[in-house]
Amino acid sequence: MTQDTLVLTGARLLDPAAGALTDNVSIRIEDGRIADTGIGTPAPDGAREIALDGRVVMPGMIDCHMHVVAETLALWDNMIAPSSLAALRAARVMEETLSRGFTTIRDLGGADHGLVLGVEEGLIAGPRLIICGKGLSTTGGHCDLRARTDDRPGIMSERLGSMGVLVDGVDEVRRVCRTYIKEGARFIKIMANGGVSSPNDPIHSIQFSRDEILAAVEEAENAGLYVSAHVYTDRAIRRCVELGVHSLEHCNLIEPETAAFAAEHGCVAVPTLVAYEALAREGAALGLGADSIAKIDTVREGGRRSLERMRAAGLPMAFGSDLLGGLRKYHCLEIDLLAEVLNPAEIIRSLTLTGAALCGLEGEAGVIAPGASADLLVLDGNPLTDISLLAGDGAHLCAIMTRGRFFKNTLGEGGR
Repeated sequence: MTQDTLVLTGARLLDPAAGALTDNVSIRIEDGRIADTGIGTPAPDGAREIALDGRVVMPGMIDCHMHVVAETLALWDNMIAPSSLAALRAARVMEETLSRGFTTIRDLGGADHGLVLGVEEGLIAGPRLIICGKGLSTTGGHCDLRARTDDRPGIMSERLGSMGVLVDGVDEVRRVCRTYIKEGARFIKIMANGGVSSPNDPIHSIQFSRDEILAAVEEAENAGLYVSAHVYTDRAIRRCVELGVHSLEHCNLIEPETAAFAAEHGCVAVPTLVAYEALAREGAALGLGADSIAKIDTVREGGRRSLERMRAAGLPMAFGSDLLGGLRKYHCLEIDLLAEVLNPAEIIRSLTLTGAALCGLEGEAGVIAPGASADLLVLDGNPLTDISLLAGDGAHLCAIMTRGRFFKNTLGEGGR
């Protein structure tokens, strides 16, 4: 053993699968990974030890719906920003996210492979980043931000700050999917329903033809990946499940029968209730247009009902936030909203195991076990009995570790 070996002793280890704590656990960390866990195991000679004195250790949290390039709620401003500036702003967003205890994030449109490498090479102090490229949208769909009288072609999808690309027709869908997969996408994102922030598409509008969605699903499956869809209405959700979409974003207006149908087909839902709560509170003041404001209540009111329906159907739910610009300050309010329906163990599983599976990181993230990445949080208190410990701004976390390195450590060398 050398000083590169770190052992956390006297931990209360939280197991998300069991929803239980194990006392007096030692966690040995080497080369950025969990090398071993054992009850009462002393630190080996030559290893660095931090005694936790009964503090709780849990896996780092995972947010499965973010847009790190959305520095502002004014989406055009994000798009016209030079890509170099957008990258620097995204780095700030990612560091802020890590400071709240999120050690992995799945970006649902905008982030590119350069940001992935920036984290991996240590240029950005941020969470592990899982990307899809841009979100695929139809002309006039959720990513088409042009006013009805604006006949300029397309959108500035070549800019880092753009979250979407307009694609029409099966051949174009295939080409763009193949391009993003070549550029490092870990899944494909499509906009299959109307949205709040887009000016021309009502929430109920169905977007993309069946053949276009089937083409995206086939291209993703050919690469061993899956398709994620922006969907609100029950009709759009069922259609996506029928066509092979795996990840269902938002799902605010889902009905019980469709929730059961999605569960039977092995889908995962990613509710993002806090996005609508935050928009209702501050969207108008932050520049969201009147048309968008009018759409918010429709999806906001259905959100809590959707949690109850998906839980009853056994549809797995991963944690997501989907907050843009200044609304990011409400990030962990999503935990409070989930707690109105789900118990703490269920919320923690959504933040860890379910999120890791959706990110393709089973055994790598969301667990503290031999072979996993050393992504972990140290807390004073037990989130299984007080989930609010995870719902703050991160100031309450004693330590945040990502890939074996402390981003935050108030424990000192001895942990006392």
